[in-house]
Amino acid sequence: MNDPRPPRTAEHVLATLAETLRASAARRDLAGGHAAAEKQLIADAGLLTLAVPREFGGAFAARADESGAENSAQNITRWPEIYKTIRTLARADSALAHLLGFQFLQIVSVDLWGNPAQRADWLRGTVEHRWWWGNAVNPLDTRLVAQPDGEGGWRLHGKKGFCSGTYGSQMMTVSAHDPATGQPVFAVVPTTRAGITVHDDWDPIGQRQTDSGTVSFDAVEVRAHEVLKRPDTPRASLRTLVSQLVLTNLFVGIAEGALDEAREYVLANGRPWVNSGVQRAADDPYLQQRFGEMRIQALSAALLADRAASLLDAAWSQGDDLSAATRAEVSLAVSEAKIVAHRAALEAGEQLFDACGARATAAALAFDRFWRNARVHTLHDPLDYRVRDVGRHALTRELPEPTLYT
Repeated sequence: MNDPRPPRTAEHVLATLAETLRASAARRDLAGGHAAAEKQLIADAGLLTLAVPREFGGAFAARADESGAENSAQNITRWPEIYKTIRTLARADSALAHLLGFQFLQIVSVDLWGNPAQRADWLRGTVEHRWWWGNAVNPLDTRLVAQPDGEGGWRLHGKKGFCSGTYGSQMMTVSAHDPATGQPVFAVVPTTRAGITVHDDWDPIGQRQTDSGTVSFDAVEVRAHEVLKRPDTPRASLRTLVSQLVLTNLFVGIAEGALDEAREYVLANGRPWVNSGVQRAADDPYLQQRFGEMRIQALSAALLADRAASLLDAAWSQGDDLSAATRAEVSLAVSEAKIVAHRAALEAGEQLFDACGARATAAALAFDRFWRNARVHTLHDPLDYRVRDVGRHALTRELPEPTLYT
């Protein structure tokens, strides 16, 4: 007997998941803590392996086909699709979108920096075991020290902060400081490795369910085959741009989500101002102007983010042939998108209240989560330095140099 129901497309699965997360987002934001059930929903939707290359069982298309045309077969993912997935979830719940984005980022770390055996082991393992990945990579936190064990491995001592996704993960990436050379040591270890303690101490004003707390390391063993050797190539440095576009699309999603919430609230509950001369809030010209401004900002951010994702995708497809100049052009596009998305997210989180009115400040609605979530993330690197890079290029055509954030 034929099933009369339409097939469950990837778009339908994602839309259903986003709506499910949105239904509980306000309540979970107020409660904080670990979103184990919601993370399971994300895993069940098949999203954990979107960034794993096809050769290891994932859906990611590493490069164009021999003719130069992109493969358009079903179940093939590229960077624009990955970022639209993050953005879709961020409209509903930017904390869980953050977790998924950082899942992709750790997979990329292995894909870009791992040797063939490491890539095969960890990327195929992600598909077979549906691992959640966490990280203890915060580059500005040098409290975690690596000491050589004499056999090509290391022992890790100390702490790392801002370890997004590590609580409840099965695998994690780690960066530690080698005091003898002053260089970082990168590795992959199981989160349950002896000596690792994941602390449930994440208590910010926003992004409350990203599990971005502290991880302690007490003489943790890192075996020689677990050490990642980061190549000094433009391609290897794309990891930074993947990371920055994750945040950019979180901001876009926050701006779009705030606009959606404001629209629904005003249409259902809005009251026209006493001097407006209209019967419906939706007919108030000043309110229409406010929604117009929010829409323009969100749309501008989305288009710039899409442009940057397409440029990243093209650069990624060049593989080891990627030049430093092309990489720098992608970096500039990412900064341009992130600047606009940063501003759009904060502005939408503020304008939501002007649009919805005093009753929208009810704590149970948690409408302030949009601004709080944006504010937590937009403080991770100063906006002024990105604007400086863009302005310098506008004046002198000088492209930005690779850094920890560009």
